[in-house]
Amino acid sequence: MRYLLYNPLSGMGNKALEDATKYAEVAGVPTKTVNVTEVDNIISLFDGLKPDDDVVVFGGDGSLNKIVNQLSDAEIKNDIYYYPCGTGNDFARDVDKADAHAPFLINEYIKDLPTVTVNGKTSKFINGVGFGIDGYCCEIGDLMKSQNKTPDYTAIAIKGLLFHFKPVNATVLVDGEKSEFRKVWIAPTMFGRFYGGGMMPAPLQDRSAKEKSVSLMVFHGTGKLRTLMIFPSLFKGEHVKHKKNVSVLSGKSISVTFDRPTSLQIDGETVLNVTNYVVEA
Repeated sequence: MRYLLYNPLSGMGNKALEDATKYAEVAGVPTKTVNVTEVDNIISLFDGLKPDDDVVVFGGDGSLNKIVNQLSDAEIKNDIYYYPCGTGNDFARDVDKADAHAPFLINEYIKDLPTVTVNGKTSKFINGVGFGIDGYCCEIGDLMKSQNKTPDYTAIAIKGLLFHFKPVNATVLVDGEKSEFRKVWIAPTMFGRFYGGGMMPAPLQDRSAKEKSVSLMVFHGTGKLRTLMIFPSLFKGEHVKHKKNVSVLSGKSISVTFDRPTSLQIDGETVLNVTNYVVEA
């Protein structure tokens, strides 16, 4: 049996169900579609699988994040596949499956994931943790969705840069080594290369490296106009050429503290009023 998991409460819940339904028609094996909001415990679902059963997760990065965190550190013996049908699909992009038209195996990718601790809560993440204007964009996007509006994150970012988001000062610890940055616009810590629907804050980050680590990118020390000039280069990873204003630091333990609260996002899910996060690879 092949179990097709989807979350109707996600931003692309309807599309995930549609894609799962279409896939079931051509799968060539017996399938069962499962609404994960109706499952009391994801681990119990996996515990009930037969050795030759497998699972396909339909959804975006946020849905995959939720499944991974519900599984926690449970030993998974069955194959888990992923069918990307979210808005950003940054995980699929990072593993060169952005154009996948069939589920692909992800067991190797969901082991040994980094954790982030925010406001006393610790969770795993797939792609990255965004802090600063990227978190602000998610906050405004969530507000627009609650008003049945479709957010344009590029437009939100530009308006935020020009009018609404004020840069902060940041204290950073990377494997115990302290750095101070002024006028920080964004400070994401990445396990993959991509977030935000194709932005590449840490172009050299490698989730498949044998020695696991994460990369922090700090965009700092610029005014509004220079920030607007550099910002588009994030989509090609070329922002790192601006070494005066872009710093990339890698390590196993990263702490970022802002001097005032801002919004934060974890694989696209927003957390409000945050002054500090800690990532452990």
